[in-house]
Amino acid sequence: MRILLADDHDMVRETISAYLESEGGAAVSLATDLSGALELITSEGPYDLVLLDYQMPGMQGLNGLSEALSANNGKGVAILSGNAPAQTAREALDAGAIGFIPKTMGAQSLLNAVRFMAVGETYVPVDLMREDANPVTHPLAEKLSPRELQVLNGLCQGQANKEIARELHLQEVTIKLHVRTLCRKLEAKNRTQAAMIAKEAGLF
Repeated sequence: MRILLADDHDMVRETISAYLESEGGAAVSLATDLSGALELITSEGPYDLVLLDYQMPGMQGLNGLSEALSANNGKGVAILSGNAPAQTAREALDAGAIGFIPKTMGAQSLLNAVRFMAVGETYVPVDLMREDANPVTHPLAEKLSPRELQVLNGLCQGQANKEIARELHLQEVTIKLHVRTLCRKLEAKNRTQAAMIAKEAGLF
């Protein structure tokens, strides 16, 4: 398999590529943003499968997916995402993605999914599609905006404001404001308590 993995997080990129090479026998090329990925597709592609991080620089939502699909000469392009809402997965598939991979997937499951997509089969985790089929709005979630939920997810993962800002492509001061609003809405004294409230409620 010839795979192109594009992700701006060093650890994610290196961990996934190392596993695909050692356990899957894949030849993996790496990029850190969409422009780098497109350059590699043009010079070395088409690839059997292109994996694009949904939130890396240059993606602009699913616009980057469309560009990669055009460049990869009809071969599969899939989306990787740290936050994997079912609606985004559905939109990606509707836009032509061959799959949608949450970064929370286990290593072996990820390898199986990559092999599946590399031969032209569509892959989406069953749990994600169940979520799409049976959407349930959590009472706590109703209090928060989509952006506040993304920030809260970052808090639950123990991320610092700087890390959340980088992942969401926002200014750190904006994240601080969201954290303050979150704490007020959740009646939490601080970010740690806000994360605990969200976890205990089963929101994340």
